[in-house]
Amino acid sequence: MKTETLPDFLNKGINLAQPRLGCKVVSCTDDFFAACERMLKPEEPVFIDGKFDDNGKWMDGWETRRRRNGGFDSAIIKLGQPGILYGVDMDTSHFTGNYPPAASLEACSCEADPDESTDWFEVIAAINLKGDSHHYIEVNSDKVWTHLRLNIFPDGGIARLRVYGRIFCDWSNRDQQATYDLAAMENGGRAIAWNDAHFGHGSNLIAPGKGVNMGDGWETRRRREPGNDWCILELGHRGQIDEILLDTAFFKGNYPDRFSLQAADISAMTDKSLITQSMFWQELLPRQKLQMDSEHKFSNELLNIGPVTHIKLNIYPDGGVSRLRVMGKLA
Repeated sequence: MKTETLPDFLNKGINLAQPRLGCKVVSCTDDFFAACERMLKPEEPVFIDGKFDDNGKWMDGWETRRRRNGGFDSAIIKLGQPGILYGVDMDTSHFTGNYPPAASLEACSCEADPDESTDWFEVIAAINLKGDSHHYIEVNSDKVWTHLRLNIFPDGGIARLRVYGRIFCDWSNRDQQATYDLAAMENGGRAIAWNDAHFGHGSNLIAPGKGVNMGDGWETRRRREPGNDWCILELGHRGQIDEILLDTAFFKGNYPDRFSLQAADISAMTDKSLITQSMFWQELLPRQKLQMDSEHKFSNELLNIGPVTHIKLNIYPDGGVSRLRVMGKLA
């Protein structure tokens, strides 16, 4: 049986179109059957047999009425923070006889919400869609965008819109003497590699706020062989690390017994080559014992290895971590 090969941008970037980053729907031409905001929900779409509301069948996504007057439907979405796009997943899961035959995506960069004078740029030309399917489309652009406009031709339903990329953080406007969480998603940090993420994606480690449950963290499968699990993070800015906070919130029978941190100061290297090189990175924090469902702070235990750009979290032997905060000053 042939296994589908997923695109690299799913791991290379984070979903910029998620509400916890501040992403929201600004407007849409129509959402008679299903509210446009559902298209941005973090959970996977579901189908509930026999569930109806006043307008018809309840669907987990954005669904417009059937057009009878020509034209097409569209939705304008404001990203929580400006970002660079790597790729998009237009997901029509559970939409079978009511999906759009085609869709396109435009983007713009503006301080206020777009209006009639806004210049939109096509980042994905109109593509054919299929029902109940993921549509992965790579975006080749290094421009920074603030808003997106999803066009569906002529009408129908989209279950989820996932927009993978990287938050653009303008450090020139920040206090250069302040302390920041340099790994935070909202500060441009990203999880770039891990050996396993069976129960929870590596990007959850650097998501905003506290974890909401055990599923909102990085969790590996039960290890049945020697060794340990790891995750590599790229910081949003090169910095001198002053404090580490590791939170095992909600992880009780499955938290790691211990953890350690390695770090490196790297100017240019591909993500894949980093994995091999990370075995030889300097130790930033020697192995530390962990407790279940607890916040752990470390400062005096950190070794002074100078400014770094990347962090490797090692957990022994396996388990789940809710959040990792890497506090430091810009270098």
